[in-house]
Amino acid sequence: MAAIIDTGLILPSLKSTFFERYGSQPTFYQDLATELASTKDKEDYKWLGSLPRMREWGTGRLARGVRNESYSLDNQKYESTLEVDRDEIDDDQTGQIRIRVQELAARAATHKDYLLAQLLINGATTGFNSYDGVTFFNDAHVSGDSGSQDNTLAPSATAPSDPTVDEFKKALRAAVGALLAFKDDTGDPTAVSATGLVCVVPPTMYLNALEAVSATVISNTSNVLQGAARIIAFPWLTTATTWYLLKTDGVVRPFIFQNRASVEFTALEGQSDEGYRREKYLYGVGARYAMTYGEWRYAIRNVFA
Repeated sequence: MAAIIDTGLILPSLKSTFFERYGSQPTFYQDLATELASTKDKEDYKWLGSLPRMREWGTGRLARGVRNESYSLDNQKYESTLEVDRDEIDDDQTGQIRIRVQELAARAATHKDYLLAQLLINGATTGFNSYDGVTFFNDAHVSGDSGSQDNTLAPSATAPSDPTVDEFKKALRAAVGALLAFKDDTGDPTAVSATGLVCVVPPTMYLNALEAVSATVISNTSNVLQGAARIIAFPWLTTATTWYLLKTDGVVRPFIFQNRASVEFTALEGQSDEGYRREKYLYGVGARYAMTYGEWRYAIRNVFA
């Protein structure tokens, strides 16, 4: 639960208004990212590759090393502040200030979804790397004896910016097949199941994607993908041709949410020197956290062409 700093200056009704809205705002990051607590400015993530598979006991235990792949992540500090003229507080008879505080709470709650969306959008851009040193979405992921592996696909569509239900269904089948075929650093299949699948799509693709996994019959053919995945539309995905398949029930999900300090809501109601002179009330939100990439094998980027 988000923490509250009670300075004695916060209007009680606005305090409850903020956190009621913050707690009820729909968000998706908690389903797509593994949340890890942070206790310092920077956290080191040591990705040790895949554990060795089981073997016959034979002459005893055989200790085998694991691959050391790691990177560090700095926590970031975020804030959003609403400035209100004291006269607006005095004259507010319609709850307009309360509405603005609710909007502030909604923005604070969905900020982590926004950060995750930026990782998706930039996942094939130089500098947005996975733990193996290449971009998160890349056609040359290599770890140990895995060989080169590709988690970016280019399914075909007659109109790439407006794929049909049948075209999305075919693309989803190919993406699931690719995800299930990935190998670990020993060259063995990762042996994952087709569960916990989520399609993150731009708003323009939402209804066709939803129909592709909901309809019983598509193009006079029984739909074997009915119920295979959950569909989420991210408003920040503005490229109409691109969507993402994520597996979200692994030990490590495709993304990591590093939580250093939960959201705090504070207020200064004319008590500061500046506030006293200008008669301004300040209502602010602050937090410290970071969002980064997790397991690339659980993410497929699809660009219709």
